[in-house]
Amino acid sequence: MNFQAPKGVKEYVPPQASTFSAIRAAFAETARRAGYAYLETAVFEDTQLFARGVGESTDVVSKEMYTFTDRGGRSLTLRPEFTAGVLRAVLEYGLHRGQLPVKVWTDGPVFRAEAPQEGRYRQFYQLDLEAIGSEDPAVDAETIALAWQWYATLGLTQVRLLLNSLGCKECRPIYRARLQEFLRGLDLDEATRERIEINPLRVLDDKRPEVRAQVEDAPLIGDHLCADCKSYHDRVKQLLADLGIPWEDAPRLVRGLDYYTRTTFEFDHPLLGAQSGIGGGGRYDGLSEAIGGPALPGIGFGLGLDRTVIALEREGVAPAAPPRCEVYGVPLGEEAARAMFRLLSELRAAGVAADMAFGGKGLKGAMKGADRSGARFALILGERDLAAQAVQLKDLTTAEQTEVPLAQVVDVLKGKVQ
Repeated sequence: MNFQAPKGVKEYVPPQASTFSAIRAAFAETARRAGYAYLETAVFEDTQLFARGVGESTDVVSKEMYTFTDRGGRSLTLRPEFTAGVLRAVLEYGLHRGQLPVKVWTDGPVFRAEAPQEGRYRQFYQLDLEAIGSEDPAVDAETIALAWQWYATLGLTQVRLLLNSLGCKECRPIYRARLQEFLRGLDLDEATRERIEINPLRVLDDKRPEVRAQVEDAPLIGDHLCADCKSYHDRVKQLLADLGIPWEDAPRLVRGLDYYTRTTFEFDHPLLGAQSGIGGGGRYDGLSEAIGGPALPGIGFGLGLDRTVIALEREGVAPAAPPRCEVYGVPLGEEAARAMFRLLSELRAAGVAADMAFGGKGLKGAMKGADRSGARFALILGERDLAAQAVQLKDLTTAEQTEVPLAQVVDVLKGKVQ
């Protein structure tokens, strides 16, 4: 077979896929307990949604989007991030006309045309959570706390929370002008000089060493916050402190998208090297208007599943995943196979994960399959057992074997595995 996954696409196969599935399930439970409902959005959108929402000056829009023209001549783009599409769906279906904030979460693949490397893929996976319709520091703190709780639930202990404020429409223009004045005096390439005029904060997010060295003394947004933004930011930090969540002030943190205002944050893991950011987000109070909607504040985050999997591996921890198989059937003979097939169906209906040996294997080969399945118990059923309407139940951990009436097998196993 000559086919393989496209370059830059991260795929998950067993056994690593069980970790991937477990961390998604843990996040779903964390979101549910906080009142967030699941939302499934389109994988591709009108290109202008991202151009207007994310920002045409960002690397995401100008360099990294997978954009194509469909058969109807429409320009469409595979989603490079979730927030713009989630907000579009909230507005389109009128969710903002009900109880506020609208609290939703989603997950799935995201696409960016980047140079592939560990932790940075062209098709990658994110968990996304959004709280839309409330401008309350408590909502900001809750959003951050849910991500922090999820990381803790997974067993990660080295995650760092970086926190900043990007100001509002009142104080950011003053800072923007001050920053532009500073940046215009630097020795920068033409493309970066153009960015200074469009969105100077993007220059602070430049990862090139020669640029980072020059902006080391750039003015900081924290020194230019208005009284309301400073009070808002202090309240967020106070609420996080009340929960015992530590943060680090990150005065140069601006993130990579244009729509962020006020609270901005990133989760960092030191064992991931250059790609140490494993999640982040912030407030986007002007995004709704940018895509043609009403004034509607919001805050949310995107957490990278791929980098979280790497972080778990680097820390040597793995979230508990439901067993793939708890009971393995070993039928000996055709009639026993028919009876075992029915029995497995009953076990599964009762909530017991069950599998069996297929293909008429003998006892030795079937027991090898039982060992490989990871099951705790094996059910051995032969002609004599059928005649006695019983089955041999073997504990694969202790090797203890007992005879159980067929009519009682489901109840007995439910009591042992649940």
